[in-house]
Amino acid sequence: MHIAWLGKKSPFCGNVTYGREITNALLERGNRVTFLHFDQSSHGHHCDSLSERSEEVSIPFLFKSQILTIPSLKSGKLLADALKRLQPDIVHASLTLSPLDFRLPEICADLNLPLVATFHPAFDRRVRSITSGTQHLTYQLYAPCLAHYDRVIVFSDLQRDLLIKLGVPAATLAVIPNGVDIRRYSPGPSAVKADLYARRLFIYQGRISPEKNVEALLRGWRQADMGPGCKLAIVGGGPLEASLKRFYDDDDIIWLGYLASEQRRIDILRAADGFILPSFVEGLSLSLLEAMACGTACIATDAGADGEVLAEGAGIVLDTQRVSSQLQTILPILRDHPEITQLLGKKAQERVLQRYTLRNNISALEVLYGQVTAEQRLVCGQRA
Repeated sequence: MHIAWLGKKSPFCGNVTYGREITNALLERGNRVTFLHFDQSSHGHHCDSLSERSEEVSIPFLFKSQILTIPSLKSGKLLADALKRLQPDIVHASLTLSPLDFRLPEICADLNLPLVATFHPAFDRRVRSITSGTQHLTYQLYAPCLAHYDRVIVFSDLQRDLLIKLGVPAATLAVIPNGVDIRRYSPGPSAVKADLYARRLFIYQGRISPEKNVEALLRGWRQADMGPGCKLAIVGGGPLEASLKRFYDDDDIIWLGYLASEQRRIDILRAADGFILPSFVEGLSLSLLEAMACGTACIATDAGADGEVLAEGAGIVLDTQRVSSQLQTILPILRDHPEITQLLGKKAQERVLQRYTLRNNISALEVLYGQVTAEQRLVCGQRA
């Protein structure tokens, strides 16, 4: 099958990771993928290094960030021309929070191309803060448009229920959660603890930005007073990194910054006694799933679908508004009882194997592609 994938390749964010993982897996299964993304390249299209079977098409833009993309005035026409030339079997848009998202149904309808979207902005099941309220407005804004896509992929039942309440037809929505490549992410030996001189190691991995609520984690860690040999490693970068580093420069907090090496990140996850995700809002955190797949005990807020992932004993779920106080209580318990972290790590890995493998994700996606293309052929046959 030929899939025209519309997404992002930069700047680094969850959307970028999702697009890379899914398209690589589709290529491995023998599909053809053309990656259309916002870029200022003057070449229009060229062969992508991922595979000789993968073509890359550049779409011009005026502004691009981790959250929002503003296309140029001619981007819609250039996208339509590219799709007309390519004639893919299906278009899959990993929605980038862009005005072009709202034009895609019309563009694809004119070309008789079936259109699937993945909608994965972070959210909170309850509006508990300014951040979660803003994200809820994003869902309200997008809901009328999503109703015109042939299918909309979401990562959880909670996300599906929210969009149904906002008017998106239930038949349009398909729950296919994020998935982890368990060939890469799995328990294994690691020398990271020795490298960091840590007896017990806890980590945060992700953006250091307001919605991730990292300061509440740092405050809870300091209040817990974990003692000699216990270290907290912060993996990632972002707009709040410099200011937080100045204020939280404790010897037991290690700022590792953004790590480009996937193997290094895996080694850190394998070594960790606990993974902590204190976010105000989330979709379904891939970093959380990666930690779980490595057999790491996980602590996360109930934002987005993360609480659903850790439910029924697969991890410890925090309230987004009480992160610091809850960590102050929980962290010393995990420090003093390694058997608890071992049990939680085992349960976390089992949960990933049951529900969140990339292999199962891609199988479900291919089934969905088959259903949507079959429906499109039926509609075109009736018109004829």
